[in-house]
Amino acid sequence: MEEYINQVILSSDDSDSEMEDVKMKVVKEEETTTFCLPAKQITAEGTVLKRAEMYQEYMKLIQIPSLHGSAIPFTTWQGLAKSLKQLYGQPLHYLTNVALKQLDQSRIGSENEHQPLDAVIHPRKAEATIWLMEEVHRLTSSHHHLGNLWLLDPMHHAFVDPIIPQIS
Repeated sequence: MEEYINQVILSSDDSDSEMEDVKMKVVKEEETTTFCLPAKQITAEGTVLKRAEMYQEYMKLIQIPSLHGSAIPFTTWQGLAKSLKQLYGQPLHYLTNVALKQLDQSRIGSENEHQPLDAVIHPRKAEATIWLMEEVHRLTSSHHHLGNLWLLDPMHHAFVDPIIPQIS
């Protein structure tokens, strides 16, 4: 028995003009259901998952700077991250960049929203927080999780740092 299911895929901006229908063939045999996706979609998923695996393995090789703690002035988490990337010449993990963006967004509407962040949190504590988060993401994140996030966000590359340090 064969049937077709229409699946709606929305772009990242959820606009109606960007919607497209994808037909997915479902083949039911006894108690097993097999989903047959179009070859183009399988290739795209496989490519993204492979890139995520390579990215995660690469990020594991980069050492967290052992000498840090300079008091870098900053107004936002993302601003501090940009300074750290320049100072240490290494990228931050995709998940760290996303988390820092969320931390900045979470300040909107708070009583100290208009204060520079370094007036609220000591710069050394903030830097240590970023490096701790970075270590967790580099050493413990699953490339499957990362790949699935990338598949859901066509703009994920905006949070993948292009800085490529020399690995010793």
